[in-house]
Amino acid sequence: MSAMLEVKDLVVSYGKIKAVKGISFSVDEGEVVSLIGTNGAGKTTTLRTISGLLRPVSGSITFKGTDLTTVAAHDIVQLGLAHSPEGRRIFPKLTVEENLLLGAFARKDKGIRSDLEAAYALFPILQERRTQPAGTFSGGEQQMLAMGRAMMSRPKMLMLDEPSMGLSPLMMKRIMTTVSTLQSQGTTILLVEQNAQAALKRATKGYVLEVGRIVLSGTGRELLASDDVRKAYLGED
Repeated sequence: MSAMLEVKDLVVSYGKIKAVKGISFSVDEGEVVSLIGTNGAGKTTTLRTISGLLRPVSGSITFKGTDLTTVAAHDIVQLGLAHSPEGRRIFPKLTVEENLLLGAFARKDKGIRSDLEAAYALFPILQERRTQPAGTFSGGEQQMLAMGRAMMSRPKMLMLDEPSMGLSPLMMKRIMTTVSTLQSQGTTILLVEQNAQAALKRATKGYVLEVGRIVLSGTGRELLASDDVRKAYLGED
């Protein structure tokens, strides 16, 4: 069976600086795949390139059989690949419901209202405050909104970039539980996360990036048990 997402020999540069240096990895349908690594490792750059916000120097990105390297970002969303970016990027002056509906901007079908109700079921706080300006939300609530907005495109695969960044331990746990819920509902997930332990606990498989290269890969359980990972990312001697 072919992978839902296949990244091969991906090279991405900012000017003369290579941020991603020939990485290859795959995501199969139904998996949670985690990319972990320190700041500057190339994780966010990788997600931004997959979603069409950056263009690679070389290499290929294939999603459900389609080469994405020349496809426009909005068309990639329509193919079924959504991106919840680092920093949430919600629209602070718009209401919660307006932010969610923007996630369905490219859709013409009649399922938008039912998907809105599904987002509210996933995050009840969004329904309670649906008429409130999104900028009045806490960081954790904004993260819920960003994830709900991404789900409004009805993606086959969701990319999450640092969903727990800046959140309290309780809110982080809630967001990570939602990742597991989305997987159980049939969404494939590519997760970039600073909390390596939380990410790998939920990962079918994971990849460790260092300075633009993949230096280690394995199942989530294998990486959690790795001495190198434990020392570098879990704070253990």
